[in-house]
Amino acid sequence: MSQSLFYAFVVFAVVMFFTPGPNNIMLLSSGLTYGFRRTIPHIAGITIGFAFMVAAVGLGLGTVFLAYPILQTILKYAGAAYLVYLAAVIAMSGPAKSGEDKEKGPMTFWGAAMFQWINAKGWVIVIGTITAYAAIAQFPLNIAIQTVISLLVGTVSTVVWALFGTALRPVLTSERLIRGFNILMALLLLASLYPVFMDA
Repeated sequence: MSQSLFYAFVVFAVVMFFTPGPNNIMLLSSGLTYGFRRTIPHIAGITIGFAFMVAAVGLGLGTVFLAYPILQTILKYAGAAYLVYLAAVIAMSGPAKSGEDKEKGPMTFWGAAMFQWINAKGWVIVIGTITAYAAIAQFPLNIAIQTVISLLVGTVSTVVWALFGTALRPVLTSERLIRGFNILMALLLLASLYPVFMDA
């Protein structure tokens, strides 16, 4: 295994996972709105779903997208449309009330896992991981290493962002403040679409 490339990949993963993006913005808002405990399925869906995506693309699914570039375009714009929808949901979210617990809630495990496949930033990370750091070890050990590192770094990152949102709960105590914060998060989520349309 190339140690220098391994360390470079770890730095890449830390930077990409911890910087703001759709997943982290949604976790921040969810932590504030619903609290950390209720956001755990969302966290698990992101981390496991993304690690699975790295493994699947690394083990050969990526060749399908190379053979049929239209699939990438479809995923890109489907993801953009879904992000607009999520931004609207977040913008209209207020503090969760006990009577709404069963009707409304944070993103589910499966919803978060499936979202990774239409997340533009997620695809940037996956493609960078699989291509730039392919020589980290012999195939398929390289994919196994990349998947495990993605799972570990992703777990720490998502937990930190959700905890950050939860820590804001004592500060943003009024419904008006929480709604204002969620509107700001929705605008940031929409801003994350900028690279998608710049690449169009």
